[in-house]
Amino acid sequence: MFSQSRILCPQLRKKVMSANQAAQFIEHGDTVGMSGFTGAGHPKSLPAALVEKAKAHHLESKPFRIDLWTGASTAPELDGLLAEVDGINRRLPYQSDPICRKQINEGHMHYVDIHLSEVSQYAWSGFLGKLNTAVIEVAGIHEDGRIIPSSSIGNNKTWVEQADKVILEVNDKQSIKLEGMHDIYYGTALPPHRKPILLSNPSDRIGEQYLQIPVEKIVAVIETSSPDRNSPFSPADDCSNQIAAHILDFFDHEIKQGRLPASLLPIQSGVGNIPNAVLDGLDKGAYKNLTAYTEVIQDGMLNMLKSGTLSAASATAFSLSPDAMDELNENIDFYREKIILRQQDISNHPEIVRRLGIIAMNGLLEADIYGNVNSTHVMGTRMMNGIGGSGDFARNGYLSIFMTPSVAKNGAISAIVPMVSHVDHTEHDVKVIVTEQGLADLRGLSPRQRATTVIEKCAHPMYKEKLLDYYERACHNGRGMHTPHILSESLSWHERFEETGHM
Repeated sequence: MFSQSRILCPQLRKKVMSANQAAQFIEHGDTVGMSGFTGAGHPKSLPAALVEKAKAHHLESKPFRIDLWTGASTAPELDGLLAEVDGINRRLPYQSDPICRKQINEGHMHYVDIHLSEVSQYAWSGFLGKLNTAVIEVAGIHEDGRIIPSSSIGNNKTWVEQADKVILEVNDKQSIKLEGMHDIYYGTALPPHRKPILLSNPSDRIGEQYLQIPVEKIVAVIETSSPDRNSPFSPADDCSNQIAAHILDFFDHEIKQGRLPASLLPIQSGVGNIPNAVLDGLDKGAYKNLTAYTEVIQDGMLNMLKSGTLSAASATAFSLSPDAMDELNENIDFYREKIILRQQDISNHPEIVRRLGIIAMNGLLEADIYGNVNSTHVMGTRMMNGIGGSGDFARNGYLSIFMTPSVAKNGAISAIVPMVSHVDHTEHDVKVIVTEQGLADLRGLSPRQRATTVIEKCAHPMYKEKLLDYYERACHNGRGMHTPHILSESLSWHERFEETGHM
């Protein structure tokens, strides 16, 4: 199949088989931990084989459903195809697939939404039950059995340690020059045996370049040749650029006030058009030698590394457009010296985030006038994607910035509401809210001060008067002046949208 095999270990070459053969190691009711994080490094062949196995079971009127654990979201070829054939019983810790989302919100698929930094601890502590099989994509295997990781690490270290059986997919579409980019830390432990993690700079290396997997635990090796799922980002629109401009002005102000150094502090950024607009703005500014300690390397960070704006970036995976992936592969020798990929219990580790003083920038679905943020649930009940790592960084970061357009669905929905319909990040964890209308710095403000600031700075003009009216009437009733609310009306905006399609 390949002109030159990437499986150099003689013992593992004997275990090479087809994906359909390897799928026989997974049975109905099993729990399977798969690699993959934001479309990078997920297995490409075995999921399709499991789909065919599920179809065969269904023809015999037999069920075939597994519990599926990953690093984060994967791709339609994994989540979507398995969900489409009713192949997933329970999913965790993050997903973004529309078929999965539909089944979750219909109550057909169980979904466990967990802070990404905690997944490994949940698994090690037995909170999630037994892990039967790990299915991990890798870039190659050395003669002595050392495993070269792929384009994401995520929870791979935990999966191969916890699983009874390991299936490897060796993918020759992953650059073999990824070797040396990874830093897998083997010093983690459960309480009371934990020790300090000696990482004091995003560029520090504290682990090993390879995954350690006992050869006898590996039951199958599949050779694949399929690229990651890389979707292009839409060009930044006016709204994204305005949000980015507010954040960049805020950084400049904080530097002048002496609250940030000229090179800022390590940045963390969610994925999407608004974060990429912020990164583009940083790259066009006067900033130099910035660092990133984040979950994913996206297009904007590659540009910043190439220009010298960013000197080092630590993450657990890539999330790149096709053009950016070509750029990475063509210049991987350069990027390998500046990018470090770690497992997600280190990339998202709360203690490291707090100690490094991360500037966390993440999106939201809605925020209320007091600064509580909902990043997961539409109208309080319907899951969108999940909390991901935003809580890891927001609660522990030096600055936690949440950003969003002020309205959605052509103005039918206000992102700023009297009370959020679901709380992921409480007012205690949210320091800054930004929309295209402006930026609300909530640090040191009382609830009533936050309310007037959020309404004035962030609300869209078509909703500003309504929000002020609600707030003033809440204050007027005098029932609780610390955080004034009219409980009978606090979620009426959501109810109105459900009934009429407009807040």
